[in-house]
Amino acid sequence: MPSITPSATADLPVNWVICLCADWCGLCRDYEELFTQMAARYPGSRFAWLDIEDQADLVGDIEVETFPTLLVADANGTRFLGPLTPHAQTLSRLLDSLAEPGPATPHLPSTQALLHALQAAPQQWIDGN
Repeated sequence: MPSITPSATADLPVNWVICLCADWCGLCRDYEELFTQMAARYPGSRFAWLDIEDQADLVGDIEVETFPTLLVADANGTRFLGPLTPHAQTLSRLLDSLAEPGPATPHLPSTQALLHALQAAPQQWIDGN
């Protein structure tokens, strides 16, 4: 993996909101429509819905233990990575709280690889319009 440098992530969009899920998970299936609706509410972010099994090549080495797992990241680093209760209010509160500039954890190589793969694969993005 390449080293993580500011220039390596400078071309990333302001904010990514990525749901890591599995098709066999009923909770994930129920959450997908709401997640797509939230993409329309936050047009400044790029949303992606990734099945960790069907799109394993994109997900790479990111560990997912609980569904749904959400990754919120920007050029400065990872802002959130973990399971999230699949409710509109929970996701909205999280995204609103992360809208302000704040600290971020430097991207792990696996997270950086996923973000660059998504940047190159716009067919994976959710169009909230």
